[in-house]
Amino acid sequence: MAFDIVFHEKERVFHLYNEKISYLMRVMENEQLEHLYYGKRIHDREGFSSLHEEAQRSQMSVCIPEPGALSMQYATQEYPSYGTGDYRSPAFSILQENGSRVSDFRYRGYEIKKGKPSYLPLPMSYVEEDDEALTLDIFLVDAVSETELRLEYTLYRDYPVLCRNVCFTQMGAEKIHLEAALSMSVEFLDKDFTMLHLAGAWGRERYVKSRKLEMGIQSIQSLNGTCSGAEHNPFIALLRPDANEDQGKVYGFNLVYSGNFLSQVEVSTFDMTRVMLGINPQNFSYCLSEGESFQSPEVVMAYSEDGLNGLSQVYHRFFKNRLMHSKYKNKERPILLNNWEATFFDFNEEKILHIAKKAKEVGAELFVLDDGWFGKRNDDYRGLGDWDANLEKLPQGIAGLSKKVEALGLKFGLWFEVEMVNMNSDLYRTHPDWMIATPGRFPSHARHQHVLDYSRKEVVDYIYGKMAKILRESSISYIKWDMNRYMSEPYSVALDAERQGEMMHRYILGVYDLYHRLTTEFPDVLFESCASGGARYDAGLMYYAPQTWCSDDSDAAERAKIQYGTSIAYPIVSIGSHVSQVPNQQLYRNTPLETRANMAYFGTFGYELDLNLLPEKEIEEVKKQIQFMKEYRKLIQIDGNFYRLRSPFKGNETAFMVVSPKKDQALAMYFQTLNHVNASWIRFKLKGLEEDRLYRVQADLSPCLERLENPVLHASFNLEKKSLDYLAYGSELMEVGIPISRDDLSRKGGDFASILFKIDAKS
Repeated sequence: MAFDIVFHEKERVFHLYNEKISYLMRVMENEQLEHLYYGKRIHDREGFSSLHEEAQRSQMSVCIPEPGALSMQYATQEYPSYGTGDYRSPAFSILQENGSRVSDFRYRGYEIKKGKPSYLPLPMSYVEEDDEALTLDIFLVDAVSETELRLEYTLYRDYPVLCRNVCFTQMGAEKIHLEAALSMSVEFLDKDFTMLHLAGAWGRERYVKSRKLEMGIQSIQSLNGTCSGAEHNPFIALLRPDANEDQGKVYGFNLVYSGNFLSQVEVSTFDMTRVMLGINPQNFSYCLSEGESFQSPEVVMAYSEDGLNGLSQVYHRFFKNRLMHSKYKNKERPILLNNWEATFFDFNEEKILHIAKKAKEVGAELFVLDDGWFGKRNDDYRGLGDWDANLEKLPQGIAGLSKKVEALGLKFGLWFEVEMVNMNSDLYRTHPDWMIATPGRFPSHARHQHVLDYSRKEVVDYIYGKMAKILRESSISYIKWDMNRYMSEPYSVALDAERQGEMMHRYILGVYDLYHRLTTEFPDVLFESCASGGARYDAGLMYYAPQTWCSDDSDAAERAKIQYGTSIAYPIVSIGSHVSQVPNQQLYRNTPLETRANMAYFGTFGYELDLNLLPEKEIEEVKKQIQFMKEYRKLIQIDGNFYRLRSPFKGNETAFMVVSPKKDQALAMYFQTLNHVNASWIRFKLKGLEEDRLYRVQADLSPCLERLENPVLHASFNLEKKSLDYLAYGSELMEVGIPISRDDLSRKGGDFASILFKIDAKS
């Protein structure tokens, strides 16, 4: 098997390659690193230095003695700086004691080792066996400031993935200030790409956006402080012009970090494309004295020759197997019922147990108690920070309630929002200095709450103590960790003036530290991250929490776009998806119960309503849905390869599909947003099957419950039609497709109708 990191000493060229990818760089004449190539695997050889090009150009600055012609402006640099002739954006900036920001990091050596180091609690991908990856460390030194720079590259044997991070260490007596320290840079000699990213806001997270690269800077960022944000996700992809879902070359870049980030693509006026990701330099600085280091988060670079869906499958497999660090990473997720939309703050123990009993009756496995169980938390104006049970609501506390829920035959889960505080709380009254606020400035409020200063160890220690006590005393199997506001007036009274720029990064490190301690002590607890919905859907938290509440918007039609976009960069098993009540509480829309379930199947699956309020027909339908999910969740969540078949961003339809590794079993879901009158024929083409294999195709075509009593439908359609069941070869299903009748869609509800197809190979 082709898998190695080679250093060609004569030409000082590094070649990292496995069966799928190659990555080339060399030490230049000025002892800096030049990037030569990244993409499909090429054969190793001597002589790659011939890929270096240089020429005399007007207005260029030359960085070596005459008659040399090496200019950083026209070199494809590996980790670029500003100030020595390159007038594009740098990957880092160091303020030195004399006021200079000019750096000159020169090559000093390298080390190749098996496996991959850990930098906990900073999350990064990992190995289970050392021989599955090789790590290259390249060391460079700035002799003037006496600063060492380590560029780290981990190449995996079995994935077209390269993981990058950097570390700065100050070795001299002079103090330096890092003003920027991005995690990676890579350059291409042309700009023939489309940049794809995921953008949105609360309730419409991770919509797919794309733009053709042009000269200048294209970037996305977060300055939210507490999270990567709902507005932009720390993932981008570059697609070659002929690339689509199924074919063509695609490069992915995903930052394993949950705070402020910058993802930037700069195209020079010579069409050179520079891609950089890392911590956002805005409001960032890090002071390093002698012996101190700064470790950057990691970027997972992935490559696909099989289009965007191929890239997604790489990320899905890699994140499930080598990023999620929970025992649940490859386990089927429990089917839960959450009480939030059923009760909000208005509940007592009797009401909760009444809802839980019904959840058990229909076959759910986990009951989750959401907000309102602690302090004097009867609304969102008070109580955050007071993590002791409200004994007026729960006379025996969480310990007593959890045991009663378990006695019903359910597991018990609990909601926390431990990074926040209300001013109307005992915690704030006792420790007002623990709240993030800038002296002399008005502390902006959001959702009537403020942010605790997790850059301070004593704050994290206190919260850890409160959470750990509850977890030790109670029978808790699941934690929903919420975070409901961005940071404003960022300032920590515990940091000196010159270190205030470290505050927001230290905050995220504090969050990771709390996650690390809790997941270490309670490895059997399943953690789900949440941030006012999907504002913290990133690879950083995925290390600790293997699933994320995808969005507070649980409307099935809206979830088509949200889950479609999320699937581009993140595995299906990480998508928190529930069936909620109608009218939907975010959009006041009515969608069929069947469609709500069909959309939620492609995720963790659960319910967000009071089942006691459903009519008996719907209760029976819920039982069937849960039974179906139990039968197929291993295929959907763990084993299956996921395909996007139709995009809600390009039309009226959405379609997903999962196919087993042996291609002997598949599920496909077709969804239409609005019904069409007198419309064209539909041929639903599948993917991922074996052409020469015979498959049985089945679908439930019985009318949805909401339409059974509709007299208009009785007059217009054959409501006795119950199912689709026929045989077809894989070639037909993929090239011709499944005929879908418009009448069947109308029977299913018309607007927001969906059909779920089961495909099984005939033996």
